Amino acid sequence: MITLKNVILRRSAKVLLDGASATINPGEKVGLVGRNGAGKSTLFALFNGTLHEDGGDFSIPKQWRMAQVAQNMPETDESATQFVLGGDTRLTELHAALSAAEAANDGMALAHVYTDLADAGDHDAVPRAQALILGLGFQAHELDAPVNSFSGGWRMRLQLARALMCPSDLLLLDEPTNHLDLDALVWLESWLKKYQGTMIVISHDREFLDAVTGVTLHIEHARLTRYGGNYSKFEELRAQQLELQQVAFAKQQDKIAHLQKFIDRFKAKASKARQAQSRVKALERMEKVAPLLAEADFTFEFKEPGNIPNPMMSITDASFGYQAEGEAPKTILRGVSRSVLAGQRIGILGANGQGKSTLVKTIAHDMAPLAGTITEGKGLRIGYFAQQELDVLRPQDTPLEHMARLAREMGADAREPAREQDLRSYLGSFNFSGDMVKQAVGTMSGGEKARLVLAMMVWQRPNLLLLDEPTNHLDLATREALAMALNEFEGTLMLVSHDRALLRAVCDEFWLVGRGVVKDFDGDLDDYQRYLLDESKRLREAARSAAASDKTQQEPAAPALPPAAAPVAVPATAARETRDQRRQDAQARQQLAEKTRPLKRELEQTDRRMAALGAEKSALEQKLAQPLSAAEIAECGKRLKRAAEELETLEQRWLELSQQIEEI
Repeated sequence: MITLKNVILRRSAKVLLDGASATINPGEKVGLVGRNGAGKSTLFALFNGTLHEDGGDFSIPKQWRMAQVAQNMPETDESATQFVLGGDTRLTELHAALSAAEAANDGMALAHVYTDLADAGDHDAVPRAQALILGLGFQAHELDAPVNSFSGGWRMRLQLARALMCPSDLLLLDEPTNHLDLDALVWLESWLKKYQGTMIVISHDREFLDAVTGVTLHIEHARLTRYGGNYSKFEELRAQQLELQQVAFAKQQDKIAHLQKFIDRFKAKASKARQAQSRVKALERMEKVAPLLAEADFTFEFKEPGNIPNPMMSITDASFGYQAEGEAPKTILRGVSRSVLAGQRIGILGANGQGKSTLVKTIAHDMAPLAGTITEGKGLRIGYFAQQELDVLRPQDTPLEHMARLAREMGADAREPAREQDLRSYLGSFNFSGDMVKQAVGTMSGGEKARLVLAMMVWQRPNLLLLDEPTNHLDLATREALAMALNEFEGTLMLVSHDRALLRAVCDEFWLVGRGVVKDFDGDLDDYQRYLLDESKRLREAARSAAASDKTQQEPAAPALPPAAAPVAVPATAARETRDQRRQDAQARQQLAEKTRPLKRELEQTDRRMAALGAEKSALEQKLAQPLSAAEIAECGKRLKRAAEELETLEQRWLELSQQIEEI
């Protein structure tokens, strides 16, 4: 087990843990929570050996193998599959040992290495690596693409896959969901639930923590407190503690009253639709943890829009996509006809790559529609939060300079005072206090940049909010503040997010983007999660069926007439057309058979050879398990290697043949 007894941990002069004690048992899945800057990542550095305790006692089993996601952006021309395979450090060591044994012509060493490779799962390492890559949202044709061909977010997904590939007793995950869409997130949850080792995860996604953890470690005031249960249970227990302790309760009363008024108002407005009932459940949770929310030191609100057109916009027979310079347009969504009304709260769902961000970017004027029309209501003012907005901020400028420039650009349209002191006060409401307003944005964390983008968006008083993954860099307290602000927002909201707690809390209806269309999703997020899992299963089974299909298509037999049935007269023209059609069908089947016959013959031969090699491998492995002379061991090792190499080549050829037959 992992034990901390009266541990003191410092970063520079700051004491992050002072007399902290906790125990983590083997096999436990632990959520590590606390405010930004409380010391979560520093505690991870203690676990992985990067830091050592400044006082007290810390121990971790020496024999435990550890895996964690590397934070550096990988730069390599290796294929995605080879890069992820490299995460299995045991196999990497064994392959190096195999090369050394072959170079030394050491038969005994070869035999031991082959046995170890079999125990380490070398025979199915490639399929396991590719299953991880596909589960995290990549397409089959990207398995052999070089790592450097992917964008930063996708390369970080490969780092996550590489960490999951590593055999481990302790898995450390620091914000693993930041670069994932909801479909990849659902897959990751399913994978982590089956993980057999001890896991410690830092995350600001409450539903992810609820799904994969059963213990919560809370860092506060330089102390560690262990709670039995997931994040929701921790919230309840923590709220009960605050009530019992009456910590600053008098100061919290106004905030709790405001929170209760907000809860009552929206529960009264909620319809009986399944999506709206999800919001009611989210509000009921807020009632339970009101003291905890009231303790948070950060809240904000959207100002009332100047006007709210209705409808906000109308989309008529539109096509959405993109067009690279000098290339034909790439259409992703077709025939989209939707209306967006005042007050709607729309969650946009869809698997990775189906066009969610393309839809939002087009509505936000970042891209033009490829066809159709988008008609906007008079006075429409869009507030757009996109992931790349963090990169658009000027790194050398300060928050105060960003706000001053925004105030000047809005000019006569500005509804807020633009004096420096007013801008400072406004930024203070977003937790940019004191010298932070003059700190270069490039030196700030992702969460601080996200808060600045929110502040700039709120300043503009939008009446339509388009939010594309707004919570990626926000901590839990800021996510709660955002959820409350969005619920009180009087305009219209369209939200793309993998944060299911936020979707449940603020959305009354959902649009499903997929298979080239946009349609209503009649269900809640639990239904959508089941839909994603069913869709993933359907695609896997279809791929497996296509790859394994080696049967010739059989022509369906003509249905037999009942004994007493009399023949039906058929006009001569119709009979001639029927005969012609049958002749054409027969010719088509014959041509198809001629094209596929040599491929199927080769596929059958490959199948038989693979079966023979599999039997030979099993026999050799059994033989090596018996007492043998050095010469016999060396000979068996060489034969085993040849069989394994040929089998790998044949497996690749089998897949190629199956694909060619399927295409024909």
